[in-house]
Amino acid sequence: MKNLITSIFIALFASFPLLGQEKLDEILPIRGICLSSPNPDGVDKFVNFIKDELVPLKVNTLVILIDYGYQFKSHPELTDENALSTEDVKKIVQVCREGGIRIIPQINLLGHQSWFQSIGQLLKAYPEFNETPHVPMEGGSTDLKWPNEWGLYCLSYCPLHPEVHDVVFDAVDEIVEVFEANAFHAGMDEVFYLGDDKCPRCQGRDKAELFAGEVTKIRNHLAQKNVELWIWGDRLLDGRTTGIGFWEASYNNTHRAIDMIPKDVVINDWHYERPDPTAAYFALKGFKVITCPWRFPEITKTQLHMMVNLKKDATPAVKDNYHGMLHTTWTSADNFIEEYYGRKEVNTGRGGNYVEAFKVLFEEINKLNE
Repeated sequence: MKNLITSIFIALFASFPLLGQEKLDEILPIRGICLSSPNPDGVDKFVNFIKDELVPLKVNTLVILIDYGYQFKSHPELTDENALSTEDVKKIVQVCREGGIRIIPQINLLGHQSWFQSIGQLLKAYPEFNETPHVPMEGGSTDLKWPNEWGLYCLSYCPLHPEVHDVVFDAVDEIVEVFEANAFHAGMDEVFYLGDDKCPRCQGRDKAELFAGEVTKIRNHLAQKNVELWIWGDRLLDGRTTGIGFWEASYNNTHRAIDMIPKDVVINDWHYERPDPTAAYFALKGFKVITCPWRFPEITKTQLHMMVNLKKDATPAVKDNYHGMLHTTWTSADNFIEEYYGRKEVNTGRGGNYVEAFKVLFEEINKLNE
């Protein structure tokens, strides 16, 4: 009789709708924002923004674009100007912990090792890691506006260089430790330089295998400490077949890597000008997928409801792969905060308004509680 009563009670309890936080956690396990890390003089403003705005909005995930903006002890030569100290980072960690926000730090790996003529700290300190050292980057002899004869957008490091991971993984481990993180974002988007014909190690190799090999190597390193790997999803989509194009998907055949990488890699599926329904593709391939909007409020709203409906209508085998939403900002932390409060005009030069899109996203998210 006791077991029967217990079973009835459990069945009745399960029939009631989840309320508040529990309901949101069920519908959207990830409700996040991706922000650049602040400069040291902006840390207190950043912390207050998290406490005063993100926590009340029920944001539960913060991807923080740190790259080399930290005072590394393992490799001081990688440290950018205006880098955060350990004390600065701990202020951010504390406010996130108190507000129930999970921090996921990012260092761009593989690609995005430069921005046109501005070379990042890794290749400045270790130019031998450059996948394409023959591309002229200094002296003003190259017009590096896009497009150009070298197809240059951002440099990559060579994934087969025998010493690159000794340096990169030291930096990754230090960042994960100081942020007390159980996940790490490796970027890996917009990798145009890979398997270059002039690279003595990579030439002639399958670009999908090279990309998958690097994802797997990073994932395996993190897995030793039970740290989850997140990456952007664009290189795993076929840009030609889908018509999505070479920014939000691949034109250099890396898309086949989707069948070569571990299924516990979390995919951040970004689309900014159309609500392309590729979350379903990643979920059906067995990956946890997070939809990432940016600057168009109506598209952002469509992407949210697409994610919710895909999860609602999915089979039990796939349902949990629809993991939530991560809003991207692509401006400095100080810019976003000032624009959010209306103290600075939003840069709308590329169309849309990423601040308004963020506000619309979380307004819609919190309606899911109603």
